[in-house]
Amino acid sequence: MEATGTDEVEKIKSKFMSAWHNMKYSWVLKTKTYFSRNSPVFLLGKCYHFKSDESGELSTDGSDFDKINTEISGNVDEFRKDFISRIWLTYREEFPQIKGSALTTDCGWGCTLRTGQMLLAQGLMLHFLGRAWVWPDALDIENSDSESWTAHTVKKLTASFEASLTAEREPKILSNHHRGTLRRNCGDNEMRNEVYHRKIISWFGDSPLAAFGLHQLIEYGKKSGKIAGDWYGPAVVAHILRKAVEEARDPELRGVTVYVAQDCTVYSSDVIDRQCSCTDSEKTDTKAVIILVPVRLGGERTNMDYLEFVKGILSLEYCVGIIGGKPKQSYYFAGFQDDSLIYMDPHYCQSFVDVSIKDFPLESFHCPSPKKMSFKKMDPSCTIGFYCRTVQDFEKASEEITKMLKSSSKEKYPLFTFVKGHSRDYDFASSPLREENDLFSEDEKKRLKRFSTEEFVLL
Repeated sequence: MEATGTDEVEKIKSKFMSAWHNMKYSWVLKTKTYFSRNSPVFLLGKCYHFKSDESGELSTDGSDFDKINTEISGNVDEFRKDFISRIWLTYREEFPQIKGSALTTDCGWGCTLRTGQMLLAQGLMLHFLGRAWVWPDALDIENSDSESWTAHTVKKLTASFEASLTAEREPKILSNHHRGTLRRNCGDNEMRNEVYHRKIISWFGDSPLAAFGLHQLIEYGKKSGKIAGDWYGPAVVAHILRKAVEEARDPELRGVTVYVAQDCTVYSSDVIDRQCSCTDSEKTDTKAVIILVPVRLGGERTNMDYLEFVKGILSLEYCVGIIGGKPKQSYYFAGFQDDSLIYMDPHYCQSFVDVSIKDFPLESFHCPSPKKMSFKKMDPSCTIGFYCRTVQDFEKASEEITKMLKSSSKEKYPLFTFVKGHSRDYDFASSPLREENDLFSEDEKKRLKRFSTEEFVLL
């Protein structure tokens, strides 16, 4: 009886915490982000120019289109379409209860897991859709002004507060736009792309069965001593993502692997071994690789000497972004203009979407407006990601990035290095054979424990 009473208290506590988080993270007023007309904008390797004869700043929400010429507005449209097409993963509420806890929301603690999901999602988009792909409905996504956004937020706040207390979810109503999307006739290639678009999002659904969903990532995090409700740093998330991809059961994901750099070193032979793994039929099967490099861009504060290198990294089309942020908040960095980084913010509480249903609504997985932040405000702890489809792509990327590292490091040590050979050739303990239920080796556990104590606390 005592245990039952404790469970009930935990459930009530969880409901009140969910209500509080809904108030805290759903109260998002729409603020415009302004871009200079005179500087190029980079987004994951693509460059956009908003240059015109007039000086000043430009909003990307569409409100300035009547003030600029057709060529410039076309460029802004292309940038907006590209940005909105990236997959946006945020706090969610009222999803299925996380195993071993009473939590049904990740508000307040899951932001780094969300930014890690966004980085992995971009890698999978490059793999299945290519960098040129954009969501056909991107510019149709609702982009309300501040006043209507506030009114919508008040309604959502009231409904979610009531839902948290009554354990009821908000009814899911498909928008007229979504119904129109379902009816749209499209070509075979567009239909194929839309299938992959939905499939990639479904892998990140907030349910226990989703390959890269929050529930699965938390299970892998337990192996490094983390539980639901804990804060996760960028390096720990990198290792969790690697395990999640390794353990994924979907046949579509067999052609992708993840490599995490060891102590700021990428061992080329280890990467190639991962790409050229043998299948059950003993034939060599070349895989695409997502390389994750946990680094620190300084001591307590970010060293501005690394700005040009970070900008160079985000200028590469095979870059899949950066898991980073500022102290106490994690962001997914995807681009830059001048000395400001462009990012997607996971700190917005949205309702649970059941991605297992046919034609689930897509709008909440795409961010309508970019945000900018000065590089000097960035926390030094972050994880950089790259995607290489083939061994040749990896070799080319390692040469290109090495040149960037050398030119940016001046007389200091480079931020990270590419080294020929295997890690075991440099007196690192080779990974022993592990039991099935032990997903991390002892060496990995020590490294993850060290990472988790070094990194900033994320709220």
